[in-house]
Amino acid sequence: MSRVDAASVSLLGTSALLFEAPGDTTLPTQQRIWALAREAETWPEVREAIPGMNNLMLSFARPPLTPHALEARLHSAWQTIEPLALRGRIVELPVRYGGDSGPHMNDVIEHTGLGIDEIVERHSAPLYPVYALGSHPGYCYLGGMDPSLATPRRKVPVLRIPGGAVSIGGAQTGVSASDGPSGWNTIGCTSMAFFDPTRDPPALLQPGDSIRFRVEQVIR
Repeated sequence: MSRVDAASVSLLGTSALLFEAPGDTTLPTQQRIWALAREAETWPEVREAIPGMNNLMLSFARPPLTPHALEARLHSAWQTIEPLALRGRIVELPVRYGGDSGPHMNDVIEHTGLGIDEIVERHSAPLYPVYALGSHPGYCYLGGMDPSLATPRRKVPVLRIPGGAVSIGGAQTGVSASDGPSGWNTIGCTSMAFFDPTRDPPALLQPGDSIRFRVEQVIR
């Protein structure tokens, strides 16, 4: 079957596997991923269950003796699992849009045909649920962006964007948690710190939390 028709399971060496949910990434699907993670964490062979975007990675302390049985168990659980509606915090992020803070704003303007004020208004309007953490420590994968803002990732990635960069990549938006390379289009920045190893937990946000972008400044 294709991925659209059914979930798929792939072994990651001998110490982990990846469960991929069928269909598009939506909040109800992601809520089922969260529920499946919570269920799988109770299985004796599972060391850790890590939700991703439309997927779930399971790691093991030792290779499972019957991986096919575990795969069947995952498929069965997916068919019956109820969505888990995590109710986390709402974190407001002040954002400076455009100018040196958003060096790729003009690329988004050119692709979408929208003016900077309309882009800022549409980008700052939704409440963005945190679907998963990944990519780098503290980074949040968000849902909920206005489809009219979707802009393809850059053909040539930028070697370094600063932590706090607010960017658009395809149909998603996100905030870089630390300095590093990126293929997304940076339209603004925030001073919020998303990861601190001395904090418990070290990541500021968790799946089920939400982000609201507050317009601090628009630089034309």
